[in-house]
Order: sequence, then structure tokens, then C-alpha cells
Amino acid sequence: MSTQSPFGGRLGRAYPTLPKGETIASYETYQEAQAAVDKLAKAEFPVKELSIVGHDLTTVERITGKLTWGRAAGAGALSGAWFGTFLGLLLFIFSPTGTSLGVLGAAILIGAGFGMIFSVVSYSLNRRRRDFTSVMQVLATRYAIIGDPGHVARARTVLGVTDATAPAPPAAPVPPAQPPAAPPPAPAADPTAPAGPPTGDEPAAPVDEARPLTYGEAQDARRRAAREERDTGGA
Repeated sequence: MSTQSPFGGRLGRAYPTLPKGETIASYETYQEAQAAVDKLAKAEFPVKELSIVGHDLTTVERITGKLTWGRAAGAGALSGAWFGTFLGLLLFIFSPTGTSLGVLGAAILIGAGFGMIFSVVSYSLNRRRRDFTSVMQVLATRYAIIGDPGHVARARTVLGVTDATAPAPPAAPVPPAQPPAAPPPAPAADPTAPAGPPTGDEPAAPVDEARPLTYGEAQDARRRAAREERDTGGA
């Protein structure tokens, strides 16, 4: 996919602004979205009306290895050698003499030396805080192709999709089932309340015959016996 020209039709638009339109298709990776735009471009689709929008941006730092003295020195020497090569080529182009090749080699060696020294010094200062190498990336969980609503049907026909695939909304949380309410406890009996008269359904309290009679009960029993004897004698 070619880079958009700075003299294209979007030059007069205000940046940064989110593109307006309808989602044509949605993909999980940027490579898939880029391939879809390339397919539309080959089908003579007006791709200048399209935009690739990444949703849910996430910063990812990928660890590439452990940083050591040798690795720091090698990386610094390599970067310094490239810089020395650039300077040596400039001298070789603008002042081509018999000693230009020697100057080019000297520039490469000097650049490698300075790069190695600078890298080793930087590693010694940051050794306790960062002992690894990494690559920082910004990724999105979904890439949507946005286009003008008037061209959405044609674009979907070319891509072979029926509708834009969007992530399903998260399901609503189900509240936990509430246990049934416990019945109210029965009121405790009041020990000070007077006991009511016994009903017919309640069994009569057994009489303890082995219990000795009191003086009053003995007098009542004697009177009842005497009354029964008089009644029997009179009959």
C-alpha cells in the first residue's frame, strides 16, 4: 500500500479529526485491513474516501533480550559505524582523491569507536534500572474501515462481506439469586402471664397418690367419711 501523497484531496481537511462515515468492515489486525484497502484500490474504488480506524489502543512493550556489556558495546559500535560510513561517503563524493578510501575506512573505525564508548557509558548509568532491551508498539484490538455511506454497498460487495463485524457488547451481569426470607420467629412465652384454664383437649395432670395429705385435706376427708356414714345409717 502506497503512502498518501501530501498534495492529495485531504490536504484541506482539519487534523486531527475522526473520520465520519459508516463502517464497511472490521478486522482484528492492521495487515488484514490494509489488504482489504488494497483490494478495493485494485477494483477502481475511490479509496481516498476510506479511513482505517483502530479501536481500543493498547501500548505493548516486547522484551527482545537481556542487556549486557558486550551487547551494549556491539550495538553502539554498529550504530557508530553507520554514522562514520555516512560521513566518509560524503567526503568521498565531494572530494574524490586518492586517499578517499582511507578516509572512508578511518571514518568507519572512528564512528564505531565513539558509538561503542557512548553506548557503554549510557549502559553503566542505566544498568541498575534497565537491564533489558525492548521494542515499544501501539496496537489496537480492532481495525475498522470507514467510508462514505454512498459507497458502502459497493465496497462490501467487492470485499465479499455482508455487514461490518463489530465486537459483541458485554453481557449484563446476572444478579445472584436471593435466598428465601426466613419466617419470623415465634413470640416467646411470657413466664409472668397467668395460665388459662385447662381445655378439654389438654390431658389432666396426674395425681401423685404417694404424697402425704395436709392437715386441712385430712379434716375434709374425715368430714366426708362421717357424712357418708350418717347417710348410710339413715338409709
